[in-house]
Amino acid sequence: MAAAGTSAADVLRERVETLRLRVLDRSGAVVPGATARVEQTGHGFGFGCSAFELRPEEPDAHTRLWLDLFNMATLPFYWRWFEPSPGAPDTERLRRLAEGLLGHGVRIKGHPLLWHTLAPTWLLERTDEEVEEAVSARITREVGDFRGLVEQWDAINETVILPVFEAEENAVTRLARARGRRDVIRLAFDTARAADPSARLVLNDFDLTPAFEDVIEECLEGGLEIDAIGLQTHMHKGYRGEEQIAEVIERFSRFGLPIQLTETTLLSGDLMPAHVVDLNDHVVDTWPSTPEGEERQAQEIVRHYRTVLAQPAVESLTYWGLGDAGAWLGAPAGLVRADGTPKPAYAALRELIAEEWWFHDRTVQADGDGVLEIRGFAGTYRVDLGDGPVEITIPRGGGDHQLRHPQQAPAS
Repeated sequence: MAAAGTSAADVLRERVETLRLRVLDRSGAVVPGATARVEQTGHGFGFGCSAFELRPEEPDAHTRLWLDLFNMATLPFYWRWFEPSPGAPDTERLRRLAEGLLGHGVRIKGHPLLWHTLAPTWLLERTDEEVEEAVSARITREVGDFRGLVEQWDAINETVILPVFEAEENAVTRLARARGRRDVIRLAFDTARAADPSARLVLNDFDLTPAFEDVIEECLEGGLEIDAIGLQTHMHKGYRGEEQIAEVIERFSRFGLPIQLTETTLLSGDLMPAHVVDLNDHVVDTWPSTPEGEERQAQEIVRHYRTVLAQPAVESLTYWGLGDAGAWLGAPAGLVRADGTPKPAYAALRELIAEEWWFHDRTVQADGDGVLEIRGFAGTYRVDLGDGPVEITIPRGGGDHQLRHPQQAPAS
């Protein structure tokens, strides 16, 4: 378990894979000493960010900053906003956004299919049976409409608090009290799975205590198929530190499921007071970014990302908002200031992703057995043996692959 002082070497030790690429001629014989130009074209790890405000069809400066850093987008499907009145979903706008991002090679996640918070108020007028039917219809429609665009969904959000949520009356909590929490979770997962069997479904929560472990255990014991566990890490009260982050990830790793850090924030201004329990209760007129806070944020970004990537179970980390403009709670949590200029944290994260964790263009030579050994992060690569590039993938864990040399004729 990487803890305090997670280093660059810790990440490389965990994330750098080896692909043994055997070069063959057209007859199938090995080509000793073949040379190839190799360059990385994409990361397998999900470097994500919420993407609610982007304009990928005609990218503005803000969108270009986003695209230059991230490869995975979380799009908003909050039911109350997505369908403010029955039968009037915001499908076309979200479809255009998803298609635009896919055109830039970005992977798409939908958030969330079901959540007690921001459930439509019009559901309150319905019976529990009618609410269950509406939930099933909503999930079937969204997953079906975005099949081929959205590859994964937060199937249901924040289930630990679901049956006891009291901040506002809502029909989803009422349904959970009537049917039981696990049955509502099952409703979300089974309905989404039926609508798109290829979609990956995530169980996501802010509660990182053993209470969430209990929910996961209960679901798995009941035969529910969970594709990944989502852990929220909003840190408005300050960075939690390498040891705590590593401990949480290691604890949830016991289920043997991929882990996603789904909602990460680090502030570049004054921190929220420690006594605040519900983050939504902290209301201030202005919450500015400060020079001192920006330097702290940049250092913490590096510490946090290195700690997370040094944990083998984690498959993605999503930062919750590129810019301060429109940030949750009005906090200075973005990597870009409200005026559109990047903070030091933006440059620090870009240095990690595009430099420290990137296989730069180089020439590799095969050994006497015709094997090119490529060591790099899991992801996509372009290999050119002299007659045009070929796209290959280095999987997590590395592996072996064969490649025909386009210019090598069989021996006479």
